[in-house]
Amino acid sequence: MTAAPSRSSDEGRPRAAVVIPSWNTVEHIDSCIASVRSEADVSVELLVIDNGSMDGSIEFLREAGIAHIGLPENVGFARAVNRAAHQTRAPLLLVLNADVVLEPGCLRTLIAAIARDSTIAGVQPKIIAPAADGTAAEIYSAGQALTVAATGYEVGAGEPDGPAYSHSREIFGVCGAVCLLRRELFTELGGYDERYFAFYEDVDLNARARLAGWRFTYVPDALASHVGHAAWGKQETARAFNVRLTMRNRAATAIKVLPARCLPWVLLAMLRSLIASPFKGVGRAATGGTLSFLAWLPDLLRERRRLRASGGSGLDPWLTNRRVDRLGRRRG
Repeated sequence: MTAAPSRSSDEGRPRAAVVIPSWNTVEHIDSCIASVRSEADVSVELLVIDNGSMDGSIEFLREAGIAHIGLPENVGFARAVNRAAHQTRAPLLLVLNADVVLEPGCLRTLIAAIARDSTIAGVQPKIIAPAADGTAAEIYSAGQALTVAATGYEVGAGEPDGPAYSHSREIFGVCGAVCLLRRELFTELGGYDERYFAFYEDVDLNARARLAGWRFTYVPDALASHVGHAAWGKQETARAFNVRLTMRNRAATAIKVLPARCLPWVLLAMLRSLIASPFKGVGRAATGGTLSFLAWLPDLLRERRRLRASGGSGLDPWLTNRRVDRLGRRRG
């Protein structure tokens, strides 16, 4: 089932397409969409891509009159977002997880930030993890970072919110849970790599954008709340699937974008993960994920040559030495 993206009528306001991939998140998506619709002074083109949900999501979207495309099966985050981007027209794309709620003015603040500099490919808000009763709010993401071992991580994740995360700054890349991207960037790079299905597709897009000379910014004056694991937490097989995709996609990203000097660090991180995996009950998943990327290797090497030939050297200054190789840590 397909419904045309909904568009607000005031074309004099800044325009953004809000694309929401959804999979079994019916208990969250109403709040997510309500927060988008409450945005003032923005012309929103809203489209939900449902990845074969079995929890009544499609029925809810239909009854609520929310523009959506219902897919018969889960095609993954990357392909869902790419399809939504293809179906919309606004010059800016807000990629938004269904379990995210925008605080008032978030989208308008992001739009203002990206408009200040034509070299900025994307911006992200301060993303907060909902706090338990009586506890301080924690950071979910204050920007994305990438290590020399090809580990992507969210800056500040799990840390208390505070002054350290209150200043706007340039970052390696933006978190895929909620980020505003230029359509120009998305078109130029072909969107997310659909082979990834999920996990590391945002790391890969950020890295390719950096190599093409684009930049990213963290905008703490914009605020969003992200539950995280809304659908995956319900799946008994989620951990093994997570590990398999993470191992595969991390290796693929390393081959595609990292400088040759990083190879020893990448190999060491992969070896550590493989050795540790049996003790964590995910040995087969880790091994399978590591081996499965080898089928992509010829294509990955061709992509590496093409990306390096583009002349961009903007990735190197953003690689960190932080050791974040905890096997199976769920990104997104």
